[in-house]
Amino acid sequence: MTDQALKVDEAELRGLLDGRWASVRERARDLLRGEEFAPVSGLSVEDHRARVLTQLKALAGTEVPGYGFPESVGGSDDIGASVVAFEMLVCDMSLMVKVGVQWGLFGGAIRALGTEPHHAEYLPGVMSVDLPGCFAMTETGHGSDVQHLRTTATYDPATEEFVVHTPDESARKDYIGNAARDGRMAVVFAQLSADGAEHGVHALMVPVRDAEGRPMPGVRIEDCGTKAGLNGVDNGRLWFDRVRVPRTNLLNRYGDVAADGTYTSPIENKNRRFFTMLGTLIRGRVSVAGGAGTATKAALAIAVRYADTRRQFTRPAADGRPEQEVRILDYLAHQRKLLPALARTYGLHFAQEELVTRLHELYGAQERGERDEHAQRELESRAAGLKAIATWHATDTIQTCREACGGAGYLAENRIPQLKADSDIFTTFEGDNTVLLQQLTKGLLTNFQDYFGDLDQLGLVKFVAGRFVETVIERTAATPLIERLVAAAPGRGTETSLYNRGWQLELLEDREQHVIEGLAGRLRRARKDGSDAFDVFNQAQDHVLTAGRAHMDRVVLEAFVAGIDRCGDQSTAKLLNRLCDLYVLSVVEEDRAWFLEHERLSTSRAKAVTQAVNDLCRGLRPYAVMLADAFGLRDEWLAAPIALGAEHARQGDGAAVATG
Repeated sequence: MTDQALKVDEAELRGLLDGRWASVRERARDLLRGEEFAPVSGLSVEDHRARVLTQLKALAGTEVPGYGFPESVGGSDDIGASVVAFEMLVCDMSLMVKVGVQWGLFGGAIRALGTEPHHAEYLPGVMSVDLPGCFAMTETGHGSDVQHLRTTATYDPATEEFVVHTPDESARKDYIGNAARDGRMAVVFAQLSADGAEHGVHALMVPVRDAEGRPMPGVRIEDCGTKAGLNGVDNGRLWFDRVRVPRTNLLNRYGDVAADGTYTSPIENKNRRFFTMLGTLIRGRVSVAGGAGTATKAALAIAVRYADTRRQFTRPAADGRPEQEVRILDYLAHQRKLLPALARTYGLHFAQEELVTRLHELYGAQERGERDEHAQRELESRAAGLKAIATWHATDTIQTCREACGGAGYLAENRIPQLKADSDIFTTFEGDNTVLLQQLTKGLLTNFQDYFGDLDQLGLVKFVAGRFVETVIERTAATPLIERLVAAAPGRGTETSLYNRGWQLELLEDREQHVIEGLAGRLRRARKDGSDAFDVFNQAQDHVLTAGRAHMDRVVLEAFVAGIDRCGDQSTAKLLNRLCDLYVLSVVEEDRAWFLEHERLSTSRAKAVTQAVNDLCRGLRPYAVMLADAFGLRDEWLAAPIALGAEHARQGDGAAVATG
């Protein structure tokens, strides 16, 4: 890598990062301004909830809520835009989540699971917030295991009504956004019974409050109380005591009940039907990954700017230089804290953009009646993996940024504590990360699709017990480009440059292939020994999670490479290539024990990787602030004095400090 200065086209970089939905990002920058949307801290729970509801209603008067809804009800039918708009709401992550509940989860479920009459009846009110709603899926006893939730919806043909009931405490709906204060209607997921038969989980529209805000008869509501963060969102619990709703309140796109109780569905298999229904709600998982990414970018922007200004410890006078204090970003240890995290954030940004594009295009195809089950399964697996990796990265990086800012990073006025508190739950939102990585890895085992949607433990037990497990590596982005780079890479034993992109791609691909094949072999051997299938999988969970992480490391690298390929300016692309080198070599460094144990790296080569990371950090240091600012988060969203000149003003003299 050369240390020659680069003349980066900042407009080109911003345009590349803004991507396909650049106009949506720019519109958000224009809308989310002024006192109404300025970040605040120290509000009471009630004041924060009231403020966020006011903000939500203000957004309802713009085009933002219509992005994700059909043109037939006044929307613009742009699913990708709806996800990108959600990502931009970092001025207050309580608003981000409130928007996600109202227009993403509640409204999204009505759109995806309902039919035209439901769209016409409910969606205009959802968009205008005249109908504030809840997405009542999670139960106290069943969070990740939705297929076995216990709320019931039993059809009564005598009255043509469903009776919605909470049979015990484990079946109460828990952590439900909008439930404690503002929600009037809930999409309730329940086990459907009709004509004496069980038909699995379905969703129904259930009123929870009247026009005056009082709980409806048979509905009990409880506030979850103060949380570690996101206290502008009114999470609550719901119980239903034989609450009756009309037959037409069933969201019946994938299953319907006639007046006489006859059940029909376009998908005969119960498991297939359940996972098809759940798959239509994948937008929430994709959105959470993007929202976590924006929180990470905000924390990095604050920490990098502060590190570029904050001075600590004296550099002795030498070679005609006066004695001077050193900017903390000039220290290699500080660069190593922030710059590999910044590089990974770029990679995740490009992976998220690719995922949103796939979601948007697949959703459009489905609306036209074109269903590609392989593409849908691939999207669901990718969304599960990226959500897990992106939210874990957010948690780790925001904590690192807090530490990198010292005591200043602990002050509420500097935003990082709030970003940390608000984003922490994203590792749990839309599925526990450990469960999601297991789901991803199961999808990587070829032929598992034969057990369509059986992503629970029982499904894997059937698979392990009865199938010969094979694996396959599929390209995930810019396939011709990636294949050319890999084909041009030298062999494994060749001591080629660490910066050879084909070698890097091949190295991560080889690790993924080896780990997944090892997992498949482990499952096969255990079954041949007569071991219990559940125990086989349970004892291999460490291997399963390793496989998921290895896969996502490759996916992110391929997305990063594809993103750079779209860059139209040579110097900007060169800088991004350096940043991509830092991403992949820091990944290799983190897992160098594996690469050494499996003889993919020699000892001297592993040491060279560490030296390369050091060199890349030093080389990227002059561009760090520009790279962090390129995501286009407004200063007023960062709202951190340490990132907005306070430290420079405190120092008073404004003297330049040499970077070393």
